Amino acid sequence: MTAEMVPASWRDAIEPVLKSPEARKLGGFLTAEEKAGKRIFPPRGTRLRALELTALDDTKVVILGQDPYHGAGQANGLAFSVSPGVKVPPSLVNIFKELESDLGAPRASQGNLENWARQGVLLLNNALTVEEGRAASHQKLGWEAITDAAVAAVAARAVPTVFMLWGSHARNKAARIEGLGSPHHLVLTAAHPSPLSAHAGFFGCRHFGKANAFLIANGREPIDWQIGKFPDRDRSIR
Repeated sequence: MTAEMVPASWRDAIEPVLKSPEARKLGGFLTAEEKAGKRIFPPRGTRLRALELTALDDTKVVILGQDPYHGAGQANGLAFSVSPGVKVPPSLVNIFKELESDLGAPRASQGNLENWARQGVLLLNNALTVEEGRAASHQKLGWEAITDAAVAAVAARAVPTVFMLWGSHARNKAARIEGLGSPHHLVLTAAHPSPLSAHAGFFGCRHFGKANAFLIANGREPIDWQIGKFPDRDRSIR
């Protein structure tokens, strides 16, 4: 990965990390894995999609995931999101259940979250790639420094922002927020929406309503969390 690949609004924050030995090692690892015939998700060209669709200055809410879905055709570069036509994964089903309970939004039948991203919801995974069929296989290989830098860049702004931290991997990034302007921000924590943990504190967290109440109280436009049909790719509602 080179600095030129990073969307312009994020470049100042992330470019220094790309010069590190860890980032160079990560790039070499990914190239070698793909040359060896391993399938890496999401495909090249979509791995920074969260940063492409949500500019730093437009970020209102940050939702942190662990790593991309590891099934063929699922990962699309946005945390928890899947492409049109792909079956909604269990964790996202639970997110939609909580959204319905919290705000009364009709439960969605498709799982592409691009509409959230275009409104200023940064859907960022902790690691931005994964090997097919091997969950968490690219954790602790260098992605964390890059995503830490992105989170720190958001937290360093004086602009009131909501951070939704679901599960231990997301909560581990809280230190990147607490030391960088947290009085301006709302940090919400809960269990991960996975079926294994959703009943341990994700259901009933009411993060979506809390996020919108905070944004409105601070003079920012709330998020339309309702998921409809796949949005027009040319439409920007930022």
